[in-house]
Amino acid sequence: MTVGEKIIQSETGLQVPAFPVIPFIEGDGIGPEIWQASKKVFEAAVEKAYGDKRKVVWTEVLAGGKAFDTTGSWLPDETMDTIREYLVAIKGPLTTPIGGGIRSLNVALRQTLDLYVCQRPVRYFNGVPSPLKHPEKTDMVIFRENTEDCYAGIEFEAQSEEANRLIEILQTQFGVNKIRFPETSAIGVKPVSIEGSQRLIRSAIEYALENNRTSVTLVHKGNIMKFTEGGFKKWGYALAEEEFGDKVFTWNQYDAEKATNGRAAADALYQKAVDEGKLIIKDRIADIFLQEILMNPENYDVIATLNLNGDYISDALAAQVGGIGIAPGANINPDTGHAIFEATHGTAPEFAGLDELNPSSLLLSGAMMFDYLGWNEVSASIVAGIEKTIANKTVTRDFYYLMDDEKAQKVSCSKFADLVVENM
Repeated sequence: MTVGEKIIQSETGLQVPAFPVIPFIEGDGIGPEIWQASKKVFEAAVEKAYGDKRKVVWTEVLAGGKAFDTTGSWLPDETMDTIREYLVAIKGPLTTPIGGGIRSLNVALRQTLDLYVCQRPVRYFNGVPSPLKHPEKTDMVIFRENTEDCYAGIEFEAQSEEANRLIEILQTQFGVNKIRFPETSAIGVKPVSIEGSQRLIRSAIEYALENNRTSVTLVHKGNIMKFTEGGFKKWGYALAEEEFGDKVFTWNQYDAEKATNGRAAADALYQKAVDEGKLIIKDRIADIFLQEILMNPENYDVIATLNLNGDYISDALAAQVGGIGIAPGANINPDTGHAIFEATHGTAPEFAGLDELNPSSLLLSGAMMFDYLGWNEVSASIVAGIEKTIANKTVTRDFYYLMDDEKAQKVSCSKFADLVVENM
């Protein structure tokens, strides 16, 4: 039996031993079967890359339905303590409890560990059915703020004592007269801070610089919500210019040059920055951006956005390249090193136990995890195996029924995993 060691966060970053202990949560619904399929691929990829020199030591922790049935708690303290201790974890989809208590298990995990970066890479795999003519033009990495905005969960039910009191305070102390139906309005509060915005945007810029990406786009609705989402944009530009200096060129700088010396001079300054390889920092209004990702996705690279925008954008982009069944995700705190990698889809309980659905979301989230650990050879093997398996038109039911191709072959979840291993 292999004895595992802890991953440690130091001043120079993650220190990953040869045999790291990584907690996993199977998940609910189809979770156990996609986890077993993915675990087989992960272990084969590690063995292919390193032989017996490295190995993941998996340790199960409980959350969701399995945790409730076993312990009476949807999210036991022991689970949080274990993930907190071992830093990096991976999970399948979890059921959201019905009724009172925890609003969302995923939100609880992210909030408790302050996993403020929700990172979602979106790219096309050749052969995946897509509604776009050119899905291959979509290649973006979303950095979605994970702790503020709607995720803060500050809202009060319509006609409740709390909602009525807050409405009264807004009307009497702040002169708010724009609540159209105060007697029947639910009220929500949307916190967006300088610190929360800038740490997310900083992570996006650092990622873009480290990975030779060309631009970071701040996506917001600041034309309407001027102090929250507008603040996100303003604080993002300020951070880029103050902390990253000559490595970046911002639209703020473009606008300043245009105001002083005209558009031609501003265009020339922008082109000079591009020629010098500087990272371009720009912004887009959220609704315009949702048009742009359909019409001109090649113009966008790394995206930094608030929580609710990021939720819409992530799913919309996933649909462009095949759906959420192939969309990976990670929730990360770059400061502490804590990270949870996850399947981004739901539990699909009606398919539980049928061994039919696509494990690619969890597989690709695992590839992200191995990149995070610095085991890039493992990640490359997983991605290559998925690419070849899909290109061979051997796919699970979600893709099979969208493919208009007689050569397509429908395979089970477990068989898909076997083929990924063969095709590494």
